[in-house]
Amino acid sequence: MSEKQKKPQKLKARLPRGFVDRDAADIRAVNEMTAKIRAVYEHYGFDPVETPLFEYTDALGKFLPDADRPNEGVFSLQDDDDQWMSLRYDLTAPLARHVAENFNEIQLPYRTYRAGYVFRNEKPGPGRFRQFMQFDADTVGAAGVQADAEMCMMMADTMEALGIARGDYVIRVNNRKVLDGVLEAIGLGGDDKAGARLTVLRAIDKLDKFGPEGVRLLLGAGRKDESGDFTKGAGLNEEQIGKVLFFVGIRDYFESAADLARLVEGTARGGEGVDELNQIGHLVTSAGYGPDRIKIDPSVVRGLEYYTGPVFEAELQFAVTNEKGEKVVFGSVGGGGRYDGLVSRFMGQPVPATGFSIGVSRLMTALKNLGKLGQEEVVAPVLVTVMDGDIESMGRYQRFTQELRAAGIRAEMYQGNWKKFGNQLKYADRRGAPVAIIQGGDERAEGLVQIKDLIEGKRLSGEIEDNASWREARVAQVSVPEAELVARVREILDAQAEDRARAG
Repeated sequence: MSEKQKKPQKLKARLPRGFVDRDAADIRAVNEMTAKIRAVYEHYGFDPVETPLFEYTDALGKFLPDADRPNEGVFSLQDDDDQWMSLRYDLTAPLARHVAENFNEIQLPYRTYRAGYVFRNEKPGPGRFRQFMQFDADTVGAAGVQADAEMCMMMADTMEALGIARGDYVIRVNNRKVLDGVLEAIGLGGDDKAGARLTVLRAIDKLDKFGPEGVRLLLGAGRKDESGDFTKGAGLNEEQIGKVLFFVGIRDYFESAADLARLVEGTARGGEGVDELNQIGHLVTSAGYGPDRIKIDPSVVRGLEYYTGPVFEAELQFAVTNEKGEKVVFGSVGGGGRYDGLVSRFMGQPVPATGFSIGVSRLMTALKNLGKLGQEEVVAPVLVTVMDGDIESMGRYQRFTQELRAAGIRAEMYQGNWKKFGNQLKYADRRGAPVAIIQGGDERAEGLVQIKDLIEGKRLSGEIEDNASWREARVAQVSVPEAELVARVREILDAQAEDRARAG
């Protein structure tokens, strides 16, 4: 007895966790937003560059957030020459590799921007994805803080180019050297205290999330969250905690500058940091960027370890409703800073660099909340229907389609089963097609074409109930010579656009 042939197992369609498909509306919104960002960067004299999605893991690993597990947090594979490669974690480390590899050909200072996807091999959650887009700008080879000040000014201009009003955003600036000075002043200087310093920085970074009391716990013994999970703290004493909290609690930098200088007194890096913050404050103020746009704020801490000087954060100030129905301030949509050691590690010589990264997906969400994206109309294509399948008729339908496209009108020729005409009109309705083009044998013999205004036709069928209204309505279908096809379609589309404008 022969066994029955087993039916092949049907493959289950499933999306990997932490990844999303993007629809046409989201793609268009991103394109609209990145075009505006790109225009600002170009205006500042930056040029585009593109690096691949994969880099050798050792080029990325040292600067991943968890320095003790350099291959964690990235998606990696081994090449046929036994070298490990990883999907890029951000756009900065690949740029450092690109600059080092092409150092003799690159004109310094090297001013460049790029947009692209980055990948994090981390546990996904609400609003936390494993693949997302960043848009970066960097200046490599400029040591002075004027390059950092320019980054902040460019970010302020970018926010406004995207339609975010003054008062709804602020670019906050701090300096890692000042932080280092504070940490040295409380006894956490030296290489042997690097781990403790990192724990303190991570605690400060939670200020917006947990508030001063939560940070106080993280700076001390530790903090237990609502679920009962305990995070071990930095183990500082009360005096040390007080100095750190004073530092991050400064809200008016210029009023507190003298106190801050005393706090880092005797620490060379702390003094340098204070001087650099003062210089940035002077530069941006001289250029007309007041504290309502660019603000010195000691509470800013960028998490990545490669920052060596000024650090910045672009923060949105307006409130949005979260998934729990609560009003919350939107918060950070990008950040960056000076990373003088990142290129240097490839070169064995100092190569200063500074840059800024925008989180495209998060900023897009913010712009949608403000009604600043997706406002441009995207009109569905005009549908050229197919009445006859002979080669001569098909040639005419294709010619009509190309004539419309050549005139700048979105158009498509029906590509499904043309023998059931009703299916074509159902397709047009599902697509939201504004106009259908129809030519059967009789029209073809006379050189005519039927143009059906699908928007007006739908309105007539749903709204008009008496003969007087019918006579006053726009004609929903007309027959015109083939030579007048494009002009008449344009006329109908313009009338539809006017109707939409009047409807608001």
